[in-house]
Amino acid sequence: GNGRVIPGGPLRAKIVDQLVFTSGLLKMGEGTAADAVVRQAARAGRPIFEAHTEPSGKAGLAGKRFFAFAGIGHPEKFFDTVRQAGGELVFTRPFPDHHFYAEDELAELAATARTEGLVLVTTAKDAARLRHGASQDFLGRLEVLEIDTVFELDHVPERIIDETLDAWRQRKLKG
Repeated sequence: GNGRVIPGGPLRAKIVDQLVFTSGLLKMGEGTAADAVVRQAARAGRPIFEAHTEPSGKAGLAGKRFFAFAGIGHPEKFFDTVRQAGGELVFTRPFPDHHFYAEDELAELAATARTEGLVLVTTAKDAARLRHGASQDFLGRLEVLEIDTVFELDHVPERIIDETLDAWRQRKLKG
């Protein structure tokens, strides 16, 4: 293996091979990247659920000028979300996924934001990591963009939970 609890990269099982173990598929967003998997799941008789993310409290971003930074898999999506919520991105700084922020990086972000009169904004995921290392002063100046998952049909989250619990109970009875 790769020495980690969860396999990464080439050690991960193919999504198509995992369909046999699923009871449904959740497609997030509008893109077409998942279309092949969606078709295979549908052919396998699995229900397809659709949802998207949107910013919580969009009004808090509108009209503000930001320096946005993110250490997530696709930071451009985060930057686009800030723009769509009405924020003006003057500067952006992508970092690698799961980035551990060094003190000098945070100092540079804060200094640039202060000099340019910008508000620092990041993801909730990054903010959680920053709570364990950033100064209270830095955290106090930081805005965090929270997101909500919005399902196409309101009853879907309850259905997913109910079906998951039913499947768990059936496995427990067999074992």
